Amino acid sequence: MKTLLLLRHAKSSWGDASLPDHDRPLNSRGHRDAPRMGQWIREQGLCPGLIASSTAIRAKTTAQCVAEACDYRGEVVLLRQLYLGYPSDYVNYLQTLSEEYPRVLIVGHNPGLEQLLELLTGLQERLPTATLAQITWEDSHWADMTNLPTGQLVVVQRPKELSY
Repeated sequence: MKTLLLLRHAKSSWGDASLPDHDRPLNSRGHRDAPRMGQWIREQGLCPGLIASSTAIRAKTTAQCVAEACDYRGEVVLLRQLYLGYPSDYVNYLQTLSEEYPRVLIVGHNPGLEQLLELLTGLQERLPTATLAQITWEDSHWADMTNLPTGQLVVVQRPKELSY
């Protein structure tokens, strides 16, 4: 079984208008929500074998906070093509993954993540900041991502729905 966890970056700050979009940091809500989502991932037994993130500061920081909170032991892979990437950019990356990673977490941006979720499941879901979607496939390989049958959307977890 393959599991793909899609996580939109946590809430970012618009406080410094001089910063390029790529360099915007998380705001206080983002710094609160990212570790909470990592804790939820850990509690659900969903710690990934690999975390990949956009290079944008807000995505990278989200990935690092989640990694720490879910006890992820690897390096966070940073990929420029995931910064405001299209679904095809995500799929192209997923197709390169080793089968040694049955569970992968991707931290990225909208609208690409919502479009990717729809491409992979046939379902439309809103992914507000720090929202995680879990998609699974039976008997599949990352290299066959474009030929996979529709993935099963298992859960969409929003930070506002957490009790902690």
